[in-house]
Amino acid sequence: MVRIITRENTEEKPTKIAVVRCDIVSETCPGVGCFMAFNQRKMYFRDYDENAEIIAFFTCGGCSGRRVYRLVRSVKKLGVDVIHLGSCMQMEDYPKCPHIDYIKKTIEDAGIRIVEGTHH
Repeated sequence: MVRIITRENTEEKPTKIAVVRCDIVSETCPGVGCFMAFNQRKMYFRDYDENAEIIAFFTCGGCSGRRVYRLVRSVKKLGVDVIHLGSCMQMEDYPKCPHIDYIKKTIEDAGIRIVEGTHH
């Protein structure tokens, strides 16, 4: 007899991850780099086990990061453990995010761990 292991019959809780990214960059980037890094557990996702899952992938809502407060509250209700700031929000060859400190503070104030980066 083969026993099928599912999340429901194991004690291990999956790590729930959200990614927030730049709204401007999202107009030309479909997020493939973020998902490839996660799926292959590379770069900023290398420390997660196979049970980790991305439960949300959203943009900041544009300058001034207007969407972050609402969406952080929403994913917190879903049990998110960590929010990654997309690499696009922090790299030199993308538009510099003038609101990164506000965005980080909003996430920190919600009591959610931050990882700065995804795939670069």
